[in-house]
Amino acid sequence: MTNLTLISVVDDDESVRESLPDLLRALGYDAEAFGSGQEFLNSDALHKTKCLILDIAMPGMTGPELQSELKARLHVFPIIFITAHANGTTRSHLLDEGAVECLSKPFSESDLIDALNVALN
Repeated sequence: MTNLTLISVVDDDESVRESLPDLLRALGYDAEAFGSGQEFLNSDALHKTKCLILDIAMPGMTGPELQSELKARLHVFPIIFITAHANGTTRSHLLDEGAVECLSKPFSESDLIDALNVALN
């Protein structure tokens, strides 16, 4: 059993689901990846997650829809959004809704570390 902080990643892009958890583990976190919001909601990780890295645009439930569902279920933890389709309006709205950060893909390791530091401290 691990005592590492669990960071969950929800992204429909398989390459992100494979690479981002590896980076998070190299940074000293535990990490799990999910291909959809529903998959995350149905998982045991829902109750263990300390921070969620969440894609905005996904088929089915979008990232902002998952954020709303988590609020409705009273699961509150920091969310870092990631997107390949960033614009200022979307970013501002997500931050107003409580997101810690909204990073544009591809983002740097240092930008991710900065966002995680804000989210977890």
